Amino acid sequence: MWIFSRKGPSGFSASSTAEEVTKGIDGTGLTAIVTGASSGLGAETTRVLTLRGVHVIMAVRNTDAGKNVKEQILKENPNAKIDVMELDLTSMGSVRKFASDYNASGLPLNLLINNAGVMATPFKLSQDNIELQFATNHIGHFLLTNHLLETMKKTARDSNKEGRIVNLSSMAHQYAYREGIRFDKINDESGYNSINAYGQSKLANILHAKELAKRLKEEGVDITANSLHPGMIATNLLRYHSVMNVLSQALGKFMLKSVQQGAATQCYVALHPQVKGISGEYFADSNKAKASALSQDAELARKLWDFSFSMTNQD
Repeated sequence: MWIFSRKGPSGFSASSTAEEVTKGIDGTGLTAIVTGASSGLGAETTRVLTLRGVHVIMAVRNTDAGKNVKEQILKENPNAKIDVMELDLTSMGSVRKFASDYNASGLPLNLLINNAGVMATPFKLSQDNIELQFATNHIGHFLLTNHLLETMKKTARDSNKEGRIVNLSSMAHQYAYREGIRFDKINDESGYNSINAYGQSKLANILHAKELAKRLKEEGVDITANSLHPGMIATNLLRYHSVMNVLSQALGKFMLKSVQQGAATQCYVALHPQVKGISGEYFADSNKAKASALSQDAELARKLWDFSFSMTNQD
């Protein structure tokens, strides 16, 4: 059980679960995409959203694993509306194909939960020759979001319901490289530090949401964009650090959140009426939270947007 459980202004705390923060909310008629939905926080988010009536599209790299999660959810909730689609965030080609197929399907899109990620991996390049953590955690989601925006805008107009984009960040954004984003050294193996690189990608998630929120507001679109820290959770993200993995298993029930607690904040930000109209903010423990000074840097956010746009070769 999570040991710090004081409730914040929202009425929820670090010990609140995804089911608890969405209790009584009717998501019928809403459609969501959840990336990385075949395990961990993504699977729990999918389960809880479908429990509240949301139609969830699981965007996953391993469709067999995704289908297994779907089957498990359907056993618990036979009325759940779930589809599984293939998405590999390390490949821009895969991202573009997913978005093209989704846009062509005619499905609406109210909620986009950019949940998937990798953590503190050894140095490796993606299929597009971009450092893996930056490619997976930021660039893939940046490209995906941009290619789904028109569908989200149309859905918001047609349904008269606020759209929400949710970026899963981490408190680890505070441990990015000193300059925040190493624009000229993204692929520099000699200066690579797996923790700093993870922090860099998580800082990018916050900056992306802030700049996107600004642009959507200027455009007068009824879509919000926020980021969040889910909490410290023992998931398979720790698989690249054996010592951390062992410690998480030993201390988990005292110091770490359960997956049910870890998925709470993203479900809260995606569904709760308290968050209506709030955009460009950072959340933790299902409450607004304070992020690092670098994450508040509007010029850095704009520079990252331009850099990401150029890197993804968008027109």
